[in-house]
Amino acid sequence: MEGMPLPIPRTVEEVYGDFKGRRAGLIKALTTDVEKFYQQCDPEKENLCLYGLPNETWEVNLPVEEVPPELPEPALGINFARDGMQEKDWLSLVAVHSDSWLLAVAFYFGARFGFGKNERKRLFQLINDLPSVFEVVSGNGKQSKEQSATHNNGSKSKSSGKTQSRQLESHSKGVKMSPPPKEDEDSGEDEEEEEDDEQGATCGACGDNYGNDEFWICCDVCERWFHGKCVKITPAKAEHIKQYKCPSCSNKRARV
Repeated sequence: MEGMPLPIPRTVEEVYGDFKGRRAGLIKALTTDVEKFYQQCDPEKENLCLYGLPNETWEVNLPVEEVPPELPEPALGINFARDGMQEKDWLSLVAVHSDSWLLAVAFYFGARFGFGKNERKRLFQLINDLPSVFEVVSGNGKQSKEQSATHNNGSKSKSSGKTQSRQLESHSKGVKMSPPPKEDEDSGEDEEEEEDDEQGATCGACGDNYGNDEFWICCDVCERWFHGKCVKITPAKAEHIKQYKCPSCSNKRARV
């Protein structure tokens, strides 16, 4: 992200002002500028991030190259999941990650400049008085927390019902997909434990839980599981991958 260096917020009011500016930029990207944002998130491009800027603007860009970064980084590779889910669900997913990033940046400044308990509490109260980016994007900003929770659960169930079938027959040697059955005497117990592990797993990209009717793939570096649709890997493509690296691990390798 290039341009004139921005002043670093040091007080609760300044950090809150920075938060509001970045939040306004993100909301603009996901609502009024959504067509432009959608076009910029081309799945054929490298890992992309959505940045909200303090001056109420936004940009889609590659992650910074410095390690560790000067500020916490937003979710990596949002473009890879764009065509694998409904646009509304994808925008909601980006909004949730944007909320997490906004809090991370705000409390990074708080930690950096030694905010005490009372200052952190005051900062959180100011932030909490605003609807989250997700609430604005999904239209839940004026609903109660109970109504929002019900809506979110309903959206999740609806989304999982549209996923493609997971093909369990795949026998790719280098890529971890659904674990093959074991033939020894303890196979019953081992399969049961493996099944429990999978059912408790969540996708490293979208955060949804494991489903038996979905195609999943495991990163051989970080060993996290992903929906094939979220990382743009099909069962046919997985057959030709000897060692799979998720977008995050691939990006880390490129930086070294």
